[in-house]
Formats: sequence, C-alpha cells, structure tokens
Amino acid sequence: MIILFIHEGFPGQFKYLASVLAQNEMNLVLFLTADSEIPTEAGINKIVYKPEEIPKNTNQLIYNFEKKLAHSKAVAKMLELIKSKDIIPDVIFGHSGCMFVKDVFPDVPFIKYSEWVDTNDFPAIKFSGENINDDYKEQLILSSAHDFCELEQADGAISPLEWQKAQYPKSLQQKITVIHDGVNTNICKPNPDTAFEFEGKTYTSDDEIVTYATRGMEPMRGFPQFMKAAEILLKKRPNVTIFVGGLNKVCYGKPLKNDTWKQKMLRELDLDMSRIHFIGGQDYEDYIKLLQTTSAHIYATYPFVLSWSLIESLSCGTPLICSSTEPVLEVIKDNYNGLLYDFYNINMMVKKIEFALDNKDKMEEIRANARNTAIEKFNLTDKLVEQIYYIQNIIKNSKA
Repeated sequence: MIILFIHEGFPGQFKYLASVLAQNEMNLVLFLTADSEIPTEAGINKIVYKPEEIPKNTNQLIYNFEKKLAHSKAVAKMLELIKSKDIIPDVIFGHSGCMFVKDVFPDVPFIKYSEWVDTNDFPAIKFSGENINDDYKEQLILSSAHDFCELEQADGAISPLEWQKAQYPKSLQQKITVIHDGVNTNICKPNPDTAFEFEGKTYTSDDEIVTYATRGMEPMRGFPQFMKAAEILLKKRPNVTIFVGGLNKVCYGKPLKNDTWKQKMLRELDLDMSRIHFIGGQDYEDYIKLLQTTSAHIYATYPFVLSWSLIESLSCGTPLICSSTEPVLEVIKDNYNGLLYDFYNINMMVKKIEFALDNKDKMEEIRANARNTAIEKFNLTDKLVEQIYYIQNIIKNSKA
C-alpha cells in the first residue's frame, strides 16, 4: 500500500500511525510537510514543501486563509511532481494544506483529519468573554474555510473526540468518524518508585507536589486561573511545591501586547518563588516522571481542542484536577477518574487540589480508574488498529 500523509508540522497527529505503517515492508509511506527541521523516522519518506510567504500587511480578515491557501498550492505542486514519477497513492490522509488534493489525484481516496473549526457558535471565544465583532467573526470563519473545502471533497474523515466532531456543520458530520490518536500506555504508566529531579533536588510521590504543564502559558489553557490558585496554595500549605511546565508564550489565542501572561501574573501575585518553579518545556522522559510523581495535576481548557497531555496523564494514573468544560467532560467523570472544578472558580480549584493532597487513599482509587480509562478507551495499539481498519475500508469502498 502507498499511503501519503500531509501535515504542515511533521509528524503531528500522524506520528504513531505513519510509523507503524512504515514498519510493514509492503507499504510505501510518503509524508508531505513544511517542517524541514524534525528528522524523519525509519521507513517514512519525508518530502518537504515550501509555501509562499504571505505579506504581513495582508488584510487581517483573510491573512490566515491566505496562509492555508499557500500551503495547499505548495502541496499541489509537490503532488504533481509525485504524479509525474508515476507514483499513485492508494490513499491520502491529510490534516491541512489539502484543498487541491482531488485536483491532482481525483480517483485516489482522501481522508481528512478534522481537528477543529470555528463556526457561528465560537464556543472557546464566547467562553472567554471576549467581544466578537463582525470583523473578528468573519476572520474566524474564513480561517476555517479551508477545512470546509477539504472535508467537502474528502471520502472520509477522522476526529479525535465527539466534541470536536460536533463543531462541524451537521451536513459534514456524517463524513466524520471519531477515533482518538491514542497514547502509548506502556510508556505512560504509573510508577510509584519514580523521582523527579530539579536543580539538584529529588522529589518523590511522598512530597506534596502540585503541577501544571502545557505547551504555552495562556488563558485558553487556564494559566491565569492556575497562578491565582497557586498563590493561595503557597500561603495555606507550607510544604507544597509547585512545578509549572511550558513555554513563556501563547500557542492558542491572542498574545498580550508587549507582555506575556507569565510576567503579568508574576507582577500581580504575591508568590513564594522558592516553592514555585517554572521548568520550561521538558523532554518527554522527564515530563512522564513529573506526571508519575505529582500529588495533584491541573488540566484546564476552554471549550476547545483536548490536549494529548490529559490522556497521557490518565494513562500515568496521575491525580487529575480538571476544568469541567465540554472536551474534558467527554473523558473525565468527577470523583471517578479525576476531580472537576468550574474553570473560573479559583476557590473551587484550590478546594479540589487540597482534597487530592489530603485524601491519598481516595485518590489512589481515582488514579486506578484514570489508568483503566486510558487503557480501555485510548490505548495506542487499539486506536492504531481502528485507524488502519478505517483506512482499509475507505480504500475498499473507493474501488467498489
């Protein structure tokens, strides 16, 4: 089988799927990407395309759409080159940059990875309380136009959660099957004997540790609220140590002008800096050790895309304290596999964290349930089987 993946950022959501398909010598795996930096893996033929630069002075209403269009045009040129070498994929699986896939390969089945679109409801932005004027609304809808175009021509599509599928227009949802990417439950697993090293000191599960870890420090993932809770915890609990993982930038949403959310919160709050540590972006091994060691791990999000990190935390049997927002509620049941709090209720978050710190026996039960949830619903091996079966069915149906 010749399978061609398309993703701006290599390998993205196709990391495990592309790798397992490449291990079969009967498959030829091609991967079109704009990412020239991340090295490829054995058996994956990485092909880098270069999209045209979009001028910064482009009308902001169409800027994001123009960027997606540039990627799609560059992908189409590379597909034409592949076609000229008489290489015809059996299937194409794309995340973005796929608007012209069917123009080049009209008879090749195309599967769309449908992660998220902004539609008229704008759940994440409404949740933030931000004003949505007509210009902003039009900008958001145009930013998702490429998704609609790609899904319209797709032979099938995959979304990781029902919540994410539900963001698409009902007329297109019938094309989407929900299959999560999965997590490696053999790597992400409980280890009560592990330790987390930081600045020459060793922390174990016997210590009172509270953690927060995300890609960026931003409102979308509840960073300001967590920092306010951290201020209260540091004053109430003399033995607590807090670790904050992530980069000092905004990955989702609008950044502050001439400021960062980290610096803003550090100025506004009275924090004991000897017991709150900003540890930056951790390598994966240390990140897993943090999840295995913590006494209470906070995960928060607007009604938006669910992070892989929540499922990794579940798989590690991490004691989770989560915001009771839609994507989380699809995975976490309060007092069963985690503790839930209202996103904007700082005191409620603190209360749930303190419950986790003070009730180890109850949390052991919750942690076991968290691990079982990951194994039963998000185990990588099972999800890869589901994805491959889905791909094979799409190919089979295209030939019927």
